[in-house]
Amino acid sequence: MDQSAIKRVNIFDTTLRDGEQAPGASLTPEEKVRIARQLAKLGVDVIEPGFPISSQGEFRAVQQISRELQQVEICGFARAMKEDIDQAIEATKDAARRRLHLFISSSDIHLNFQLRKSREQVIRIAREMVAYAKQFVDRIEFSPMDSSRTGEAFLMEMVEAVIGEGATIINIPDTVGYALPEEFGRIFTVLRTQVRGGDRVEYSAHCHNDLGLAVANSLAAIRAGATQVEVTVNGVGERAGNCSLEELAMAIETRKQSLGVQTGIRTEEIFETSRMVSRFMNFPIAFNKPIVGRNSFQHEAGIHQDGLLKDRSTYEIMNPDQMGIPRNMIILGKHSGRHAIRHRVSEYGIRLDDEQLEQVYSRFKEMADEQKTVTDDQLIGLVGSAINEELESYSLIDVQVVTHNRNVKVASARIKNVEGQQEKVYSGVGSGPVEALITCMKQALSFHVEFDDLELYSLSSGENASGEAVVTISVEGRQFRGTGVDADIIFAVGKAFMSACNQAARETGVRQKKEKSIG
Repeated sequence: MDQSAIKRVNIFDTTLRDGEQAPGASLTPEEKVRIARQLAKLGVDVIEPGFPISSQGEFRAVQQISRELQQVEICGFARAMKEDIDQAIEATKDAARRRLHLFISSSDIHLNFQLRKSREQVIRIAREMVAYAKQFVDRIEFSPMDSSRTGEAFLMEMVEAVIGEGATIINIPDTVGYALPEEFGRIFTVLRTQVRGGDRVEYSAHCHNDLGLAVANSLAAIRAGATQVEVTVNGVGERAGNCSLEELAMAIETRKQSLGVQTGIRTEEIFETSRMVSRFMNFPIAFNKPIVGRNSFQHEAGIHQDGLLKDRSTYEIMNPDQMGIPRNMIILGKHSGRHAIRHRVSEYGIRLDDEQLEQVYSRFKEMADEQKTVTDDQLIGLVGSAINEELESYSLIDVQVVTHNRNVKVASARIKNVEGQQEKVYSGVGSGPVEALITCMKQALSFHVEFDDLELYSLSSGENASGEAVVTISVEGRQFRGTGVDADIIFAVGKAFMSACNQAARETGVRQKKEKSIG
């Protein structure tokens, strides 16, 4: 397809409004502002920062975002009620570009059981409130809530009524994730071609993911003429969530020629945005979540690993580097083959002969059967045994942590500096056991480390379950990620931190090693 024929689809981000409505996802005003800044950096076209009338904190957050982010269109959200509209108008008045988003229910289910109003009453309210808002803002987005369960005739009547009063953007919400793609696409086709004035307004899609169809329905809407899609980072939102920003953006980016559309999303900011929202909302990302899940670009099966080592495109349709995702495509587990182990060992600057590889592989399979995956530091330990040499800069020998409910926590760690062949015990305190442990471990290092992130997972059930810790650190502006597994979760954190530090020592030149040729 000719590049000039590719049309632009606008990305409307509602992470800070609809996404925050997910149970447990509440954000502070300061966190909202920080996420909004990152969304602007990501390249979204419109930000819906919240629901101004819901609280004073919400109002202030919307107000600050409106004042600060002058390069992004800001959308004030309001029910079809004067007091809501007044608050939304006031909160967004300092935005360089703004719109007002009004909504009212349209399906008989909502009218009968929630609003307890007739169709005629709802049409009248919609008309009056759009006309009222039009006095203050030119760009009015209108949403007939639960559109996908609203009869076609009444939906057309409502949309025609609000267009007549000045609505400029018609947003069609699949509020409960009920529609199938062909059904949802038809709604847009009908409204665009059969409603009076339907050809002179913009169309937007707002899909929920109750049946796992939010992205598919959004793409169907685009094919049927929608020029805007409403999304949330990581697909957060009520119940099963909303259309995922990163999934939609990468579907469009990957299949741009087939779809004939593109977005303004800066894909290299996707991973950082996803992590920020996950941390602030305290919502972990599923391992198999498309695009940003930890398994999305990781491969354990030997056949896949072999193909990837020969050419990435054999089993990957996207490049994780393009999205700012750290490259770690080979996960070593019981399904991994010798070629994957040889490749990973070569990344440490070590070449094994066939006998040494077989020794490492045999012990590796035993370890993988016991604990599912083998971490890099464990593999390095196996290689070191095979070649009779210690390969890491630092080795965590022992950890002890003393905790009390009301006092600071005290930790000590015995760490061996392999280069100097010295073992020392370091101690530290912190408000929690992890902080105390990291404080004392940092003392053993010859370089400065920033502790960026910690993820904890259970690898099995029951009282004897092992825990997996994943620690991300920064050294000299570069990030390193280490993994540790242990029945003692604090010790697992220590192992993961040590693993990340050893990676930094290898790769930043803190401890230079010459390439070893063995055999």
